[in-house]
Amino acid sequence: MEVLLLGIYAFFVWLIFIKLKWLPWNIATQVTVVIIPVVGLAALILLLNIFAPSSADVRVYKYTVPIVSQVRGRVIEVGVEEGNRLVKKGEVLFRIDPTPYELEVNTLEAQLVNTQGAMRDLEEQAKGAAARIEEAQSRTREISAKLELTHKRVKQYRQLVAAGAGNRFDLERTQTEAREQQGQLDAARSAEVQAQASEQQIQQKLGAKVNGEYAQVAQIRAQLENAKWQLGQTTTRSPCDCYVINLQLRPGGFVAGIPLNPVMTLIEAEGQVVAFFHQNELHQVKPGDEAEFALETLPGRIVKAKVDSIVWAQGQGQLQASGTIPMSGFAAQPAGRYAVKFTIEERDRARFLAAGAAGHAAIYTEHLEAVHILRKVILRVGSYLNYLILKLH
Repeated sequence: MEVLLLGIYAFFVWLIFIKLKWLPWNIATQVTVVIIPVVGLAALILLLNIFAPSSADVRVYKYTVPIVSQVRGRVIEVGVEEGNRLVKKGEVLFRIDPTPYELEVNTLEAQLVNTQGAMRDLEEQAKGAAARIEEAQSRTREISAKLELTHKRVKQYRQLVAAGAGNRFDLERTQTEAREQQGQLDAARSAEVQAQASEQQIQQKLGAKVNGEYAQVAQIRAQLENAKWQLGQTTTRSPCDCYVINLQLRPGGFVAGIPLNPVMTLIEAEGQVVAFFHQNELHQVKPGDEAEFALETLPGRIVKAKVDSIVWAQGQGQLQASGTIPMSGFAAQPAGRYAVKFTIEERDRARFLAAGAAGHAAIYTEHLEAVHILRKVILRVGSYLNYLILKLH
């Protein structure tokens, strides 16, 4: 771009001083003609780097998602292919033979039904034991009342006999009734104790309740839910809109469900574009500023964006926790650069950006918009130069 400006300037110098001879071509004008472009280009470049900074280090980053099977088994279907075909979120990646997990679900469902039936039977038995306890307690209260009355009569008959006014036969008969009633009371109390012991045993079999459900039933239900979850995991689906790479999985293969053993890798369709700037280039840049970048993988194309944020941190500003004093080093380390994240404009979001693609970027601040045109021209010329493949073989 600077060469083009110098060419235009040289044309006007030739036209004014040589062709039309409007001004004399002497030592003073020659010195002036040389100084003007030097000063002008220096000032233009300085202003351009302040109010429209550029970066020659632009990177497209994309997150990768290693796919690991949650369960183990034999692969019966692989539903995707490696390449540039976009895999939609929720699309089937591969399936595992579900037979053993279906059998486990069926077994636990049968156990759950049997256990629920057994719990209902125990509940009925508990109700019967409670009824027997109530009956025994009622019988005990009834006999206790009769026995208390009989003891009073025995006492009364004993006093009458002692005074010579009573009949000994009535006293003996009443004492016999008291002994019979005492036996009945002991039997009623024994029946109550047996009913209580039976109810306690039933309650022990029933166990405690968890969220309104008996623990045995809740345990089997939890095992059943886990078995159903594992059955569902025999079909692995894509967690995002991604592209499949490093696909080595084939039908008939065996996956072990080990976290450190991914069977394929997905790359997210939407990436993150980051440009690195020198530290003194960003003092005028703010989030929301207009930005553009050109990638080597897209010759002649300009991608519109906005500044999302500036990452005001880098490795040189971090000290690792250790027991030693940090060393400054033998040679001064060059100052690191700061990363600027871009948000791609709506019109270019559908454009394919290859992971790892590099290029150039420019940010247009809110000041001195006149120089922005020059930066845009420079960026576009550089983008078209990406069509040139400069190698000898």
